[in-house]
Parts: sequence; structure tokens; C-alpha cells
Amino acid sequence: MACLLETPIRMSVLSEVTASSRHYVDRLFDPDPQKVLQGVIDMKNAVIGNNKQKANLIVLGAVPRLLYLLQQETSSTELKTECAVVLGSLAMGTENNVKSLLDCHIIPALLQGLLSPDLKFIEACLRCLRTIFTSPVTPEELLYTDATVIPHLMALLSRSRYTQEYICQIFSHCCKGPDHQTILFNHGAVQNIAHLLTSLSYKVRMQALKCFSVLAFENPQVSMTLVNVLVDGELLPQIFVKMLQRDKPIEMQLTSAKCLTYMCRAGAIRTDDNCIVLKLDHDLKHAHELRQAAFKLYASLGANDEDIRKKIIETENMMDRIVTGLSESSVKVRLAAVRCLHSLSRSVQQLRTSFQDHAVWKPLMKVLQNAPDEILVVASSMLCNLLLEFSPSKEPILESGAVELLCGLTQSENPALRVNGIWALMNMAFQAEQKIKADILRSLSTEQLFRLLSDSDLNVLMKTLGLLRNLLSTRPHIDKIMSTHGKQIMQAVTLILEGEHNIEVKEQTLCILANIADGTTAKDLIMTNDDILQKIKYYMGHSHVKLQLAAMFCISNLIWNEEEGSQERQDKLRDMGIVDILHKLSQSPDSNLCDKWSFTLVAQAGVQWRDLGSLKPLPPEFK
Repeated sequence: MACLLETPIRMSVLSEVTASSRHYVDRLFDPDPQKVLQGVIDMKNAVIGNNKQKANLIVLGAVPRLLYLLQQETSSTELKTECAVVLGSLAMGTENNVKSLLDCHIIPALLQGLLSPDLKFIEACLRCLRTIFTSPVTPEELLYTDATVIPHLMALLSRSRYTQEYICQIFSHCCKGPDHQTILFNHGAVQNIAHLLTSLSYKVRMQALKCFSVLAFENPQVSMTLVNVLVDGELLPQIFVKMLQRDKPIEMQLTSAKCLTYMCRAGAIRTDDNCIVLKLDHDLKHAHELRQAAFKLYASLGANDEDIRKKIIETENMMDRIVTGLSESSVKVRLAAVRCLHSLSRSVQQLRTSFQDHAVWKPLMKVLQNAPDEILVVASSMLCNLLLEFSPSKEPILESGAVELLCGLTQSENPALRVNGIWALMNMAFQAEQKIKADILRSLSTEQLFRLLSDSDLNVLMKTLGLLRNLLSTRPHIDKIMSTHGKQIMQAVTLILEGEHNIEVKEQTLCILANIADGTTAKDLIMTNDDILQKIKYYMGHSHVKLQLAAMFCISNLIWNEEEGSQERQDKLRDMGIVDILHKLSQSPDSNLCDKWSFTLVAQAGVQWRDLGSLKPLPPEFK
């Protein structure tokens, strides 16, 4: 049986395949059955928690051989069981692993294994099937292809608590619509699963409860049946109500509430039933309070510690629960979930892995479309982090209309939303393509840019200057933007340099001028503006070193010797007294001025002026 990988094997992958990995696969072909068994056991121990080893073995063709051994009548039951265990471990690796297993037709082989009389082998096959069917890459329809599968699974429910847990989990993940609900219902799912709600095993009870929640979802037939089902002399709705009690785990309370809610919507339970309505209201409120508190706690714990963030995210199903919290009906729970994700998003590693694996950006963008300001502030802060240049989410966020959304936030009356909107645009513009920069300028408009540059909130002003600096980086981009928006940008720069602003604001403004001066054609907008040149000259003699350095960046970029018109620019600046100022600065006790700037410029005055290029765009910042 050929096992085809989803994509061609790259040489870099093959080079990582170790001799040890080949040894494991070679042992599967040994003529001695005992050596084959021991080889499979050793393989099982080698792949536990080792995704690299799993990938190596798949590349080397271990899967077809394991499936062959699993299906051979001559294989011992112990060998078949160990093969199923190894296959289950391989499925717990990456989604690509699962795809490779599916390509090898693993599901029919495992379903065939369920016909065995041996319970341990059946459990191993079910455990592997559970792992595969709960993967997002596995089509649910594969469970329903053979009409004999569902009734056989129903019959296996009575074999052990493990068969109960795995089968219920498979059903709850593979029941995705009315057709699936009908198939499971017609094969006695309600009667076969109901008694599992009183199992001694919490996992069995929980998986059975999840089954009922997916069976009853928007299905009146199932809901009307559930209301009359007796379990140990007690009606099913009453069992659901008991599962809402405070001493029960939150997951159980919430799932029970779902079941009762679906039954109410279907008319199976009267909406004025005080016992249920009051219990729902009371316990759901309590459950919401607990979830809110948990999310807040995780947000605080992960705010400044990478190791703690990693532990939170690696907790089983934690990311799924937090992401689910974004769509909760309770505003407080949604806000706490967003805060938690915002805290976890302050991690380069997690942005590159977990946030991408769970596509966190999708529900986040939905939250940003329609939410109260208190949620929008935190959600937009998180969006700033997802737009960092190393975040894989940046591109799909851009494609989903983020530019328009963020430009809209900059017009908010809430200063925090204006800051977040412009902050996210600043991160978006960092080392961006010309098209993205053009989209930002078009959506923002020069009128709004002027309003932001005159905003009374200092944070808004600083981030707007940061955005402008990032837009005006790399010469082709600088020239392109200044050719269409140059007049307005020069007006804004003039107003800020003349205004009553602090040192940091004026430093950023001079840095923008230095970037404009690095343009091939854009520098003419400075050279033909005597007012701007006089301001640059003024700041070269300012008492604050930061402003002097930024002004010197402008001069250096204007007079680079190798560019056309450099001699004329040098002559004009020399006539303005720039060289005299540089002579004075060369005597400065400040090493930044003397060593790095003035000495070099003065030594080369009239011969060759050194180019310092445009200042680096402001690096994106975590929010």
C-alpha cells in the first residue's frame, strides 16, 4: 500500500532523517515475529513527545508497514495492539501527520480492527480513531461512509469505560448537522448514551454530555425525545439540572446549560419552568463569573512572563476555551477572554505558533466589527500585536479589511481607540510593500492625518509621527508618497516644528525630514523650502543633543556627493552657514556629536559628504 505525503519531500527534511529512524523501520520487516514486536514497542517509546521522530518515520514509510501488520491475520493480537498505539501516537503530532495517515487509508484499517474480539486491541483502535477524527483535517463524512460502522460502535459502548469515552468523543466531533444527527438518532444514540451520564468516570460523563449537546442542537426531534428519557428513575432534564450545580466542573455546567437551552428552544421544556429557568439563570451567572475570573487570572499571570505564557497555552484545550470565550453572550466574559489573549499575544513564539494554529485573528476580527468600547480597546490593542512583522496572522488580517477598520478607529472620540488604531497602522506600515502604504494613506486621508497630528493626546501624536516615519522609508516609497502627498506632509512638519511640543515629538518630526531628505526627488521639497532649511539649521544649534543629531541626519542626506545636484545643495547649505555650525559642533564635549557626526562632516566639507541614508523605520511595538 503506497503512502503519499501531501507535498513532495524536501531535501532538508530527508537530511534530518537519522540512521536511528531507518533502524526502527527496518526492524518492522524482520522475519522473526518477536523481533518485529520488540521493534514496534521500541518505536512507540521513541515517538512519544517527539514530533521530529514522528515525521522521520512517516517519511521513511513506517505507516504502510504498521497498517499491514495491523491487518495481517498472522500477526499476534499484541503486535496489532502495539501497531495501533504507535499509529495513534503518530496522529498526535502535526496536522500533516494526520493527512499522511489519511492518505494511507488508516480509517478503514482501524474500523476493521474493531471487529476483533480482543478488548485491548479494540480500545487501541478506538483511541487512534478518536485522535484522527478530532483533528480539523479529517472529514467527518469518513465515519458515515460504511453503514455498518455506527451500529457497531453503538454495540461497543458497553465493552468498557474507554470504549464509552472514545466513541462518545468521536460522535460529538463528527456530528456536524441534521443528517449526522438523524443517523446517530436512528441507531439509538439517545438510549445507548443516556445511562453513561451516571458513569463513575468523569471523562465518560463529560463526553456523553457533549454528545447530547450536539444531538439536540437545533433539532426538535431529538430534544422532544430527551425530555422523556429516564436514567435510573430520573428524567434526563433533571440530570442536566444537577450537572449545573456549583460543585460540578465549569465545563460540565456549561455543556449541561447548552443541552437545556437547546431543549427550551425546541419547545421540549417550557420556558416558564421555574426549576429550570431559575437554575439556569443562577448557575450560568455563576459559571460566567468563574470564567471571567479565570481569564483575568491568566491575563495577569502571563502579562510579563514568557514561561508562564507558554505553560498557559500548553494546557490542554486552553486556547480553544479562551478563543470560545470571544463569542460568549456575557460581555464581561468576552472582555476577560480578550484581555487574556492580549496578554498571551506579547510573545514572539506564541504569535508564530499557537495564535496561528488556532487562527485567533478570525474571531478577533469579528469582535472588532461590533463590540462595546471597553472590549474594542483591548481587542484593538491585541490587533496591534498580531500586526507585528513576524506574525503569520499579519497577511490574512490585511486581506480581511483591517486597513479600513483601523482607519475608522482613528476617528473615534475615545482617545484609547485612536491610539490603538494609529498604533496598529504604524506596525502594519513597518517594512511594508508600497501597495499597503498606499492603501493606508488612501483610507486614512490627508485630512485625517492632519487631525491626528494636531490631536490633544500626546500618544496619538507620537504614534501618528511613527506611522509617517514608517511610511516614508526606502527611497522609491519616499519619492512616490512625497510626489502625491508632499505638500501636505511638509505643511504638517512645519506646524509641528513651530508648535509648543516636547523634545520627543520634535525629534520624531526631524527624523521624518531626514527620511524625506534621503529620497531621490523628495529632497527637493526641502531644498526649495527656505523656511524648513532655517528650522533645520536652528535645531542643529539647539541645546538638546537629540534634536541636533536628528537635524544633522537631514543635512547629511541632503548633501551626499554621489547624487545628482549634490554640488548645488552643498553650495546652498554652505552659504547658509551650515559648515560654520559643524565646525562649532566638532568642538563639542558630547561624543555623539563630535565623534560620530561633526568630525566626519567637517573633515569632508567641500570634498565628499557622507551619506547616512534614511533613518530606520520605527520598529513595531508590542501593545
